[in-house]
Amino acid sequence: MTKTDVEKVINEIRPALKADGGDIQLLEVTEQGVVKVRLTGACHGCPMSQITLKQGVEAYLKRKLPEISSVEAV
Repeated sequence: MTKTDVEKVINEIRPALKADGGDIQLLEVTEQGVVKVRLTGACHGCPMSQITLKQGVEAYLKRKLPEISSVEAV
């Protein structure tokens, strides 16, 4: 799994985030399968952002790329 692989899957999620005024930026993919992202726009600081991150973004990424262990916002 490469950063490019993860970016392709994030690009599938991006339209849903943008529809609510937010966005996501991929920062890093570690060798341990941790994906580090930054939520931006309306997602940054939103009280629901952790739910979006874990139940939305992380769940989708793990379904598409099972080698991902977790997604963290930094």
